[in-house]
Amino acid sequence: MSTEQITAPSATLTESQVHEAADRLVAAFAATDTAAYFRCFATEASFVFHTEPRRLDDRAAYERLWAAWVAEGWRVESCRSTARLVQVHGDTAVLSHDVLTTTSTNGREETTRERETIVFRLIDGDLLAVHEHLSAQPEDER
Repeated sequence: MSTEQITAPSATLTESQVHEAADRLVAAFAATDTAAYFRCFATEASFVFHTEPRRLDDRAAYERLWAAWVAEGWRVESCRSTARLVQVHGDTAVLSHDVLTTTSTNGREETTRERETIVFRLIDGDLLAVHEHLSAQPEDER
């Protein structure tokens, strides 16, 4: 039997803090504000998007992908977060929500309905996203 002692997290988040962090992230995304958007993520954040062939293992990989999209004329026209569920676990929290997003590429619009999970962690006093998983919302739930 292990004699290791389990220590409780040093900080406890509130649902309100998680909602505020998510609001900042969604607002920056909706505005296609690259700098503000990527400030919402830790450098070691990972990303799983159903639209991409492989996982993005850090923020820099996602920033390169984002830059390529923008260079092709891509931008976010609107983004709405609904049906949020926040689960707080000490200094870490999981937010899941439904996302309705309209993007355009050179004037051609596309609207998607997706589910997203974002894991937030308190890092040096900042609540940052450390993982994001986006999946298509099933047709029967739209």
